[in-house]
Amino acid sequence: MSLQPGLIEIGELLKAEAILAIQDGNHGEKHPKASDYVDEGISFVMANDLNRGILNPLETAKIPEGLAEKLRIGFSKSGDVLLTHKGTIGNTAIVPEVSPYVMLTPQVTYYRVNPDLLDNQYLMYCFRESGFRKVMASLAQQSTRPYIGITAQRKLKIFYRGIDEQKELVRFIKTYDDLIANNYRRLKLLDDAARVLYKEWFVHLRFPGHEHVKITDGAPAGWSIKKIGEILTLNYGKALKSDDRVEGEFPVYGSSGVVGTHSKSLVAGPGIIVGRKGNVGSIHWSTKDYWPIDTVYFISKEECDLYLYYALQYVQFINTDVAVPGLNRDVAYGRTVLIPSSSILESFLNEVQPIRAQIEKLEELNAKLVAARDLLLPRLMNGDIAV
Repeated sequence: MSLQPGLIEIGELLKAEAILAIQDGNHGEKHPKASDYVDEGISFVMANDLNRGILNPLETAKIPEGLAEKLRIGFSKSGDVLLTHKGTIGNTAIVPEVSPYVMLTPQVTYYRVNPDLLDNQYLMYCFRESGFRKVMASLAQQSTRPYIGITAQRKLKIFYRGIDEQKELVRFIKTYDDLIANNYRRLKLLDDAARVLYKEWFVHLRFPGHEHVKITDGAPAGWSIKKIGEILTLNYGKALKSDDRVEGEFPVYGSSGVVGTHSKSLVAGPGIIVGRKGNVGSIHWSTKDYWPIDTVYFISKEECDLYLYYALQYVQFINTDVAVPGLNRDVAYGRTVLIPSSSILESFLNEVQPIRAQIEKLEELNAKLVAARDLLLPRLMNGDIAV
């Protein structure tokens, strides 16, 4: 089959063998549970692992290789293009160099391409193009939970062009992605520094002056251990469907992090967002006003600070005995956190706030780069802008 430039269904690209395979992860009983996770093993890729447009296997959950080998489908290899199609719709990334493979959840589809006819990075940019994303989001809303299966995905259309033109477009747009990736590496180093500082002071208890402080039952003198319910309120988020969102300046938070933007906010920032359904116990920080949806709790600005943001990340919220976990508020209130003395708390905040400020500047810069890239993509795809 000869491929001509223009809009073409993914199913036609399959017939022409430009796309060699499309497959998602295992459903039902074969789907690994949180209780199966291990520290070292095969990367188990979920939709939220693609939120930044890249896949870092080191940051994913892991399952034993022996368990992975017993699964029927979902084996994704280096170079595959990933696309989220359930719950979180339209995130995309390329599988980096991995050995032997990564395993996909049912939320994620892999596309394996024929490099002679279709560049994998070009396909990823087709998936990021706003027109494609709008069509995908619209189709996904036809079910009770956002979902678009593989059969429906085959009917989606992308802009096709010759392989040489594909590579030219990729070279042009990749300059944006390279800047975004570099900024992300910088902010990741900063975030790691803040986490190491927290761990050193409040997990290993090697805070300034610790040599002269007596520790009793895990709490240094002048500190306390309190139940979460004693120090904060977990407020319920409010539903905001994709179709009801008007793209704007305020981030929309789900349990996997930022899932979009809206023209209005629900809660004044700064605030802490806690995953309630899906990515249970995930902890996110929003400096600006935001909209937490109904899969999360939020902690108001009057009750939160950066210490609490890091402390909550060490709380075991998830129940590993259930396949589809959820966070019961009363159970969460019964968990405990260490509360340092006011002087140590002040010292920690003085150290970590400048780090966080640098992280937020890099995040803002990346948001602008992403917006500029995504504004260019439709015009590049349809030929309005030549490369």
